[in-house]
Formats: sequence, structure tokens, C-alpha cells
Amino acid sequence: MTMAFVMPARAALQIDITEGHVDPLPIAIVDFLGAADQESSVGADIAGVVTNNLERSGLFRPLPKAAFIEKLSDINVQPRFGDWRIINAQALVTGQARMESDGRLRVEFRLWDVYAEQQLTGLQFFTTPDNWRRIAHLISDAIYKRLTGEDGYFDTRVVYVSETGPKNNRVKRLTIMDQDGHNPRMLTNGRELVLTPRFSPNSQEITYLAYRNNAPRVYVLDIETGQQEVVGEFPGMTFAPRFSPDGQKIIMSLQRGGNADIYTMDLRSRQVTRLTNTAAIDTSPSYSPDGRQIAFESDRGGSQQIYVMNADGSNQRRISFGQGSYATPVWSPRGDLISFTKISSGRFVIGVMRPDGTGDRVLTEGYHNEGPTWAPNGRVLMFFRETRGAQGGPSLWSVDVTGHNERPAPTPTFASDPAWSPRIQ
Repeated sequence: MTMAFVMPARAALQIDITEGHVDPLPIAIVDFLGAADQESSVGADIAGVVTNNLERSGLFRPLPKAAFIEKLSDINVQPRFGDWRIINAQALVTGQARMESDGRLRVEFRLWDVYAEQQLTGLQFFTTPDNWRRIAHLISDAIYKRLTGEDGYFDTRVVYVSETGPKNNRVKRLTIMDQDGHNPRMLTNGRELVLTPRFSPNSQEITYLAYRNNAPRVYVLDIETGQQEVVGEFPGMTFAPRFSPDGQKIIMSLQRGGNADIYTMDLRSRQVTRLTNTAAIDTSPSYSPDGRQIAFESDRGGSQQIYVMNADGSNQRRISFGQGSYATPVWSPRGDLISFTKISSGRFVIGVMRPDGTGDRVLTEGYHNEGPTWAPNGRVLMFFRETRGAQGGPSLWSVDVTGHNERPAPTPTFASDPAWSPRIQ
């Protein structure tokens, strides 16, 4: 796939997302033009995906196509901006899809500031026809970044545990999908119990825990080839393996004797290093994005709380002091927040706090919320929520860091333990 810029320009339109609640920006997204039926169909599909991506972000309000006055026929001609101001559009997206003589699909788009009457940005892509959905995600990312100043998160994937069958005998498989729920693909066959999938920094590998003959094994799986490698078999229980930011280590919790401690394994030498050594249960480790610190949960103080230590295990200190039990800390890719699960008075909370423990706040609560994971831009979290009853099960949800934009994430089966990929390379 190749990409080129098309006549970028600057104008004043921008969404400020540094404050709490943001009024969604009215934006008009026109079906991308196409000369032939196939091109027009792909163009409409691309516009549909862009529309859904931006709307789900909570920062944009796509306007209904029935309200459009101007019927565009050439994206290289400036729109009649007055027609778009009448319907209160502040931004306008136009584009076209064309099949090249060599069989490639060429897609280009323009983003316009309606009130300044200027083009904000434009891109052109060449790709295979079956790759149109990814192009739509890349266009969504470009629009999001130009109008918010933040990197987008639409060209990403989510790996999760797909759950099928009766509640007392669930078959669990690793499954990967686009962040909007499309293109789900099973990665494991369901013969082993799988838990806690986590992406590598290059988004091409996953580490996870699997039980074979009741023995825990830590695997690394190549997403594209399907090749998997056992990186360790450990006596006792193993919990929550996760890559280091440089991809050279896996950090996890190993139970030896009556307690569990945090260990790292160097993926090249297979050397295992112990970082904590207490009589408590230390688990759920998560590196800061610079790799210098590690957040983890521990009950060394009598209840589950969040602690932070240096990457070598030194300077271990507690940072959570609110009511209830804190668990599953995950460091934001931006480094500014740590997400967590908290149980207090029967409430299951997903929240965030600063790395020093200040700013503790709730984003969402409900029946059995668990397993937060960050979008790569650090603005959105995904988690899973259980529903009550014999027919109930887990499903995936997302919420932004303001707590104002909570939405279900569609999956074809029950789904738990999501992990959001970095941006696809």
C-alpha cells in the first residue's frame, strides 16, 4: 500500500479535547465518488466506515445525507461552502475511489473547513481492492488527528477471548478483530483454556497464557503466520504475561509456594529475574511506556491495592488509597494515567488515576466490569462487562477518559479480556 499527500492546507478549525465534556463537531461525510458501479459501491462503503468511526469516538456528529444540498461531482472543485453552512456543517469530507489499469484501488479524500473555506488536509492511497476497509480507518485517523491534534486509533486491532457454549462449560478461543468489530478471526482452536492475551509493541505478536493438561504455559503467537512458541513452563500458577515496551522481555506473576511475585523473562536468553519478594500476592504487572516503571497489584497491606516500582524492582510504593480493592492496573500509552478495576460496596468500577495516585476518578461502573485496555492514543479504554443470569455472559465495551462516551463493542460471541493493539505498522 502506498500513500501520498494531496494539497494540504491549514485553517482554524480544531476540536479542543483537553477539557471534560466535548460537544460533538458537526461534520458532513459525502459518499466517495466513483465512475463505475464497483467504484461507487466501494466509495460509499469507505464513507460509511469513516462515518461510523468518527461518530463512535464521541467527538463528531456526522450529519444525515438526506440533509445535503450540494451534489458533488468532482472532488478537485471547491465545494459550495454556503450550501454546507446552511445545514450547520463545520467540516466536510469528500473523496473518490478509482480502479487503476494495474488492478490497484486508488482512494483519495479531502477534508474542508466549511467556515474558513479552506482545505485542511488530503491524502491519496493505492492498495489492493480488498484492503478498502483499512483505507477507511487510515482516513478516519487522518481526520481525527487534523481536527483534534491527537493521533487516531482507528487503524488498530483488538485481541480478546471469545467464549461459546454453556456457562458451566465455556470454550475459549483467542480471537482478533478490527477495533470496530469487523473481520473477526480465530487464532486458537479452543482445545486449551486461554487467558490474558497481550500485544507486542510491533502489534504482530501476542503473548498469552494457556493451560494444557492443567499446566500453565506462556506462549508467543505470530498473528500472521500462526506460528506459536512456548516461552516458559512454570511450576505452580502463572498470571498475566505482558511484553515490555521494547518487546525484549515478558513480565508476569509466578506463584511459588504460597505467594505470587513479579518476574521478568528475557526472550533471547530465557533468563528469569525476580522483582518482588514478599509473602503477599503480587500480580498484574504493567510497564510504563518508557519502560522505567512498573505498576502492579498487591495485597501486602491487607487488601488489593496498586503499587508502583522501578523496572529493577526497587522503590516499591503504594499509590491507591481510595475505598475498596484496586486491581489490574494498566499504564496509559501516553504515560499520564493508570487505569484500574475497583470493587467497593458491591460496585465494579473502571477508573483512572495519575501515576502518583492523585486524580483517582471513576469512568464507569456496573455489574462485574473488568480488564481495562488502552487505545494507543491513550484517550479511550476497552473493558469487558458480565451480564447476570443463566444466559448471561461477558461483552466488550469502550469508554473515553472523560467517562462521557460509553459504547458496546460488537462481537459475534461472548467476549472477555480484550487487549488493544498499537497502531498497525
